[in-house]
Amino acid sequence: MVPSSSLVPDDDTVLLTSAGMQQFTPHISGERDAFSDFGSIHLFSIQKCFRTPDIEEVGDDTHHTFFEMMGNWSIGENEEGYFKEGSIDLAFDFFVNEIGLEKERLYITVFKGEKGIPMDEEAVSIWKNKGIPQERIEMFGVEDNFWGPTSTTGPCGPCSEIHYDRGERYGCKEGCGPNCEECRRFVELWNLVFMEYNKNEDGSFSKLPQRNVDTGIGFERLVALLQEKDSTYETDIFDSVIKEIGPRYEEQKESYRIIADHMRGAVFLVSDGVFPDNKEAGYILRRIIRRAVRHKKRVGLSSLEGVVSRIVEVYHEWYPELSKDEIMPVITEEEKKFEKTLQAGVKELRRIKSDVSSEELGKELFFIYQSYGFPFELSLEELGLEETDKIKEFFNEEFAKHQEVSRKGAEEKFGGLKKEAGEKEVRLHTATHLLHQALREVLGDHVQQMGSDISEKRLRFDFSHPEKMTPEQVKEVEDLVNEKVNAAMDVFKEEMTYEEALSCNALAFFKEEYGDSISVYSVGDFSKEVCGGPHVKNSIEVGEFKILKEESSSSGIRRIKATVN
Repeated sequence: MVPSSSLVPDDDTVLLTSAGMQQFTPHISGERDAFSDFGSIHLFSIQKCFRTPDIEEVGDDTHHTFFEMMGNWSIGENEEGYFKEGSIDLAFDFFVNEIGLEKERLYITVFKGEKGIPMDEEAVSIWKNKGIPQERIEMFGVEDNFWGPTSTTGPCGPCSEIHYDRGERYGCKEGCGPNCEECRRFVELWNLVFMEYNKNEDGSFSKLPQRNVDTGIGFERLVALLQEKDSTYETDIFDSVIKEIGPRYEEQKESYRIIADHMRGAVFLVSDGVFPDNKEAGYILRRIIRRAVRHKKRVGLSSLEGVVSRIVEVYHEWYPELSKDEIMPVITEEEKKFEKTLQAGVKELRRIKSDVSSEELGKELFFIYQSYGFPFELSLEELGLEETDKIKEFFNEEFAKHQEVSRKGAEEKFGGLKKEAGEKEVRLHTATHLLHQALREVLGDHVQQMGSDISEKRLRFDFSHPEKMTPEQVKEVEDLVNEKVNAAMDVFKEEMTYEEALSCNALAFFKEEYGDSISVYSVGDFSKEVCGGPHVKNSIEVGEFKILKEESSSSGIRRIKATVN
């Protein structure tokens, strides 16, 4: 047995672990020797997986973002190795003899041959020898019966899938079979992948130096079948979590399921070191937490805390590394951040007319993305619209314009403070960093600096925000800055690459503005920002901070003028 690897893979060509075979890729490709590393070429694991292509389908009976994939492997071949016949023997024995599935309800799909790779006649013959008649063996192409690679290149091969007929009550009565798009009668349970090919960068296929077996059974799907449930969400895996959400599951199934699935995924992502962010895996985590928050509102749930606690309890026996004390603060903080902008963002979305053009919609959705931190996909979902190439095109055009504005802002930021700056100007410069972070704390992390200017008397700070700040918000920001000033925090500089700056959550603009090495200034543990300096040595030197005026700069951009005494 090999323990599950992290959801954050060593392979930097993919964001998250989406299949059990990923940790074995070097062994399957022949780069590493499985026997040397594991003491056997026969392996099995129950792998934590996370997939997002079907995230919009979560809420139906079967789809999940996080799931557990049971699998077994024969990596390479020696006198003990097995390939197609051995793999089919093991699968058939487990399903029929071990867990008692009815042999007469098993349907098999096999690769029909495409893209220069021949039809898998050997697998057909083996299944017939197992007593599966030809009428229950169906042939499909690359889309259904050729698996991999997990990235754009790598190990892959034809596969044979085992489907189970749940009966006529789930759909079609005649002429139906595996991969039917009309019903839910046939459930794919086990995928047997015969990995003997490598997909190359030019899209062609070449033979691997060895033949391998890679198989996968979705744990949740198998449990639903064994417990005779229509949905994985109605098995004992989710039972206590669904009850924690509330008593109205039958009335609001979709929202209950989305909350349960997304919070389960969030728990495991955070446990594996992922934090909410606007890029890569952090963006996925942020997106699922925010989707859960939106559906939390729909079902009348006040907080996600109880759901998170229940999930940790359910899984702690098998994953003792799950720590509620470490996971809860991350999810709760993101939940609260999104709560601040959710109400205003949804109100703004509902202002959009139903007959608006793709161009206008793309522009509106970017404004809402910039102003409220609503991802493009969430806005479309809230509006009940499907994504189209045109909408995305106009959204991207607005994003490109925003980048140009931000670049100019970056230039102004670095150019706004002269090299011969006086003592008060340096104090004001450090104050802009504190102000920037305070605005994000009070208004939300959609706030981004759009430019600044510093004179001998005051600072001017432009930032993205869609509406006038209330007097209470202005006071809260001012008080927070002064609190951090009086905390007497050290100001220190670090030299690093742009990528390193982003990885440690430093606020920055765009990569093309910076060289190979950049300066990152931190004010205690409150503010961290890419900057050319200069700054005071300790926040207490900034002095009393006072906001003089808050006003509009341009559409979607506000301006603060402030001074220090």
